[in-house]
Amino acid sequence: MKGPLLLVGCGKMGGALLQGWLERDIIDRGAIVIEPNEDAVEPFALQSGITILGRPDDIPTETKPAVVVLAIKPQMMDDAIGSYRRFAKPGTLFLSIAAGKTIAYFERHLGAEAAIVRSMPNTPAAVGRGITVWSANARVDDEQRRLTQLLLEAVGEVAVVNDETLLDAVTAVSGGGPAYVFLLIECLAEAGAKAGLPADLAMRLARATISGAGELARLSSEPAAQLRQNVTSPKGTTFEALKILMAEDGIQPLFTRAIAAATQRSRELAS
Repeated sequence: MKGPLLLVGCGKMGGALLQGWLERDIIDRGAIVIEPNEDAVEPFALQSGITILGRPDDIPTETKPAVVVLAIKPQMMDDAIGSYRRFAKPGTLFLSIAAGKTIAYFERHLGAEAAIVRSMPNTPAAVGRGITVWSANARVDDEQRRLTQLLLEAVGEVAVVNDETLLDAVTAVSGGGPAYVFLLIECLAEAGAKAGLPADLAMRLARATISGAGELARLSSEPAAQLRQNVTSPKGTTFEALKILMAEDGIQPLFTRAIAAATQRSRELAS
């Protein structure tokens, strides 16, 4: 990078990103972290090249960041964003991971000339298995696009869309997706307990099965439908369960309605 990285917020997602950047030696010009919670930044307190500040007013006036990463909660953005408008100059990229905050929102607060990327990561970034989708405004040049890709790949897979409105559906599918998987673990464990298993064993089986199946899906070149069929013997036990789960009133209509509701809520929050 041509200048330091400025990270605004070092919570779970900001911390995961910072850890990924450090492990990959991406922030070679150093980083300034703005985070008032000392517990959140404690793991990075002794890290070479990292400057931790409690307030944006403490940033040295001569600072010219190559990128400003906005990793604070969306509900905090209105109060915080004005403090960073002074960095909205040629050569500085603004990269937001705040759900629901549109490119137009940042252009209103930072100016129409600001180079802005809006992205949607998810929580498996904490273990390097996230997936992030991003979209940029016209002010983001090719070099900044490469930088965006590099920064986000530090915590998992990355995809880019030209149509920013698709990020509402992305938020519904992958942003909230981990919660749906965790719910599936809960449901599978509860069903196992009702079938007679000790509750702790049922939960252990559910967690190991979901995480193992996810890793198999990640490593396999076969489509998900084929992986499902590989487990399903004709007229066997899995076949009987799937008759219920794949019925007209089974799991697919529920997921379709759930994703539609989450997508609509994302649009409402962005308006």
